[in-house]
Amino acid sequence: MNKLVIAKFGGSAIGVDGISIPIILQRINELKRSSKVIAIFSAPLTMHEGEKRSLTDIALALGKKAEKGQTVSVDEIKRVYEKIIELVGDNYQVECKNIINTFLEKSKAALDVAKQKGEFADEARSKTLAFTGEILISKVMDYIMKSQGIKSASVDFDIWPIITDHNIESTNFLVSESFERVEPLEKLLQENDIISIGGFIGKTKDGIMTTYERGGSDRTAADIGILFHKKYETSIDFEKDSSVVSADPKIVTENLDEIKQISYNEARLAGMFGMKILDPIAIKEILEHGVDMPIIVTDMKNPRKTTIIKRRPDEKNGRPLKIVTGKKNCAILRIENASAQRLLESLENDKRYSEFIILSPFTKDGIEFARVLFLDADYVKRNEKYILGFDSLATIAYNRGVITLIGDEMWKVQQVASKTSSKIGEAGLNILNMDAQEETSRIIIVIEDAGNNIERAIKAVHAERVIINKSKV
Repeated sequence: MNKLVIAKFGGSAIGVDGISIPIILQRINELKRSSKVIAIFSAPLTMHEGEKRSLTDIALALGKKAEKGQTVSVDEIKRVYEKIIELVGDNYQVECKNIINTFLEKSKAALDVAKQKGEFADEARSKTLAFTGEILISKVMDYIMKSQGIKSASVDFDIWPIITDHNIESTNFLVSESFERVEPLEKLLQENDIISIGGFIGKTKDGIMTTYERGGSDRTAADIGILFHKKYETSIDFEKDSSVVSADPKIVTENLDEIKQISYNEARLAGMFGMKILDPIAIKEILEHGVDMPIIVTDMKNPRKTTIIKRRPDEKNGRPLKIVTGKKNCAILRIENASAQRLLESLENDKRYSEFIILSPFTKDGIEFARVLFLDADYVKRNEKYILGFDSLATIAYNRGVITLIGDEMWKVQQVASKTSSKIGEAGLNILNMDAQEETSRIIIVIEDAGNNIERAIKAVHAERVIINKSKV
């Protein structure tokens, strides 16, 4: 069976105005020595008002202005591509410029529709994002690779392989329908060494452009892996600015460990609770479809540094507590248990929303209540009327943050919960809720999300991590 690497390059990997594209080319050349490669690209970054911003953010801001009736221009986005196109060879310059102009005209037309309707939503939003970001950069990258003598091709929208439902702005992958449409991409892959495709974007069966939620390029990589894993020896490679370490290096600067292997479960939990490893929904989709393929997180600038994510890691009895992470802007719903069951079913089946954790229940006045931890308080605020509609007496506590300890073998550690909670207390922080079980792959500690509370708690627990790992039995 031939090998296939699905390599995902996010905005940070591409860099500001494409500054890291030469490194991407080097990585692609290394990967294609032993494998076919499908390269998935996110929208590039640029500098906007003194800060690094994704072109997605800039396009969204343009859409909001158009929605208010303002006339907008895509010139700022065009300037980014005018810099990136300098990497395209002379023999492809004219053709590439025409593609850029055509796509930006399509994005401007979508913004004009938003202005006319007074609404930046649905397909107008999807087209604006795709034609300024993911699909356009995938086309430009194809020309850059061709200029380097790489046998490559890009995926046109008319043969798009990611088929989704009609939930246009936060769409869902339809695997059977996608299998029916994958043959043109498979043929393209057979004829070339590298295929370039934009992440984040989907397509309904009747041709409407859709988008995943932010971080959706990770899901694109997972979905394409699902489509090809029986035809190729498939792996997914997330090219980043570092491999996985034991905490966010922007918060913890001492005694960080490089994590060589983690399980699907550990990676999913880490992603849910604040570590920018990968979109946890990508792992969820892989598991739901019964697929087992390695996911490699690679330090793009030092490719020898990798973290391998597997269903069952080879490493055992290493460091039981692998990762300490934290998540701000959470909310906790307290709701009668019977009502909670109806709400959770509706969230999963109707809203297709799964960014919540069920905490330990409690009983008051003979009535059993459920605690539901939502990992995005903004979502709860937007949907508060819908959520409370299941139980008018339910209560929501905002301004909550969570510290999460992750490790499939933490159950081997004696008194891990008490040791970590005492460290948070020593840091001067009050624990509002703690959810731990005898055998668990995560321990959740809830504190008030105020000031730098989350950062202080992560530092305190991570400092204890070395002692906890030495205490394993």
